[in-house]
Amino acid sequence: MTDQTRKSITTLFFDVNETLLDIQPLKQFLVDNLSATPEVADAWFTSLLHFSLVDAISGNWHPFGDIAEAVLAMTAGKYGLKPGHVSGTISEALATLPAHADVPAGLESLKYAGLKLVALSNSSQSLVERQLTYAGIRPFFDDVLSVANLRTYKPDLTVYQWALRTQGAQAEQAMMVAAHGWDVGGAKLAGLKTAFVARPGQQLYPLAPEPDLVVADVSLLPEALATLSRAEM
Repeated sequence: MTDQTRKSITTLFFDVNETLLDIQPLKQFLVDNLSATPEVADAWFTSLLHFSLVDAISGNWHPFGDIAEAVLAMTAGKYGLKPGHVSGTISEALATLPAHADVPAGLESLKYAGLKLVALSNSSQSLVERQLTYAGIRPFFDDVLSVANLRTYKPDLTVYQWALRTQGAQAEQAMMVAAHGWDVGGAKLAGLKTAFVARPGQQLYPLAPEPDLVVADVSLLPEALATLSRAEM
């Protein structure tokens, strides 16, 4: 990346679940719902991502919340568990996730630097709007995009290409920020710059292109961008 290319970065696309929002309360909801262990909740989330990709590849698209409920039933069946009588739904639990502690300050610094911030989520449009509003970070974003508009899921390359078009940005002007190796891998293959947020337990996919940046949390992203720029001068 040349310094001129770095200066041309105008838009940051952010994944939402796990990257910006802490999903531990969601996992606890599942533990309570299924009377299960945290490992089972982790298995549910992994399967949710898996079957969203199955929908994307097969063309048999369903809303993310519907897939979440279906995978919950599958997970319960796999482990011989019966869903309990916990109040609320998975969608409601998703809608009330808190932001990671590092996120507000990080987003504020990026916004102050003049970058356009866009949320790009596998959640439905209404759900991701509720999530960002509840977490108190919606005002930082210039736009909020849901893959439901395309009836597919990240990391389908068409999602990133569509997101670029909505913002009138070229791939070299944009960076995808995510805590999932598959998300930054897909964005990189679509031509975007990428930043991997190394949340606990998250790993890069070794067979995907390397991201441009790796940071421990969002608050470190502004300085990482500045350091990258200086290094390329």
